[in-house]
Amino acid sequence: MVAVTAVLGDITQQNVDAVVNAANTAMRGGGGVDGAIHRAGGPAILEECIARFPNGLPTGDAGWTTAGEMPAQWVIHTVGPNYRAGQKDRALLQSCFRRVLAVADDLQAKSVAFPLISAGVYGWPLDDAIDAAVSTISDTPTSVAEARIVARDPAILARIEKRLGAR
Repeated sequence: MVAVTAVLGDITQQNVDAVVNAANTAMRGGGGVDGAIHRAGGPAILEECIARFPNGLPTGDAGWTTAGEMPAQWVIHTVGPNYRAGQKDRALLQSCFRRVLAVADDLQAKSVAFPLISAGVYGWPLDDAIDAAVSTISDTPTSVAEARIVARDPAILARIEKRLGAR
């Protein structure tokens, strides 16, 4: 069973097997977590995204690349639903977490650091994003031993910790 924890920090600095990128469908970098991961990892991530995902990825799916210059070995990219653009089906958000764990299992990754997928610029309601992350990661069969949910803001960390305590 995966141990789900919350940490305050920078996802690009997590010492884990894989970090999760909240990517857009084009898989060519962007803002928020996506931009931070591409900046921290360097050009190798974009080069591999272009080679491995010439047509991008659909919402709810995931795929991996190198982590470039980050401490992690891999980046698992997943495309979250854009709530602000009308993609409000929670099943798409849950699919992101399930697909990430499936890709992590394929890679034999034992530790994975997640952002709150779709909770930033895509506008998913924060408490529902937290609930979707915690419940889906906890309920998905996986060989991953440790799943960290990384928050940059102490108030958001407290909300994640509260939800984890309610399990």
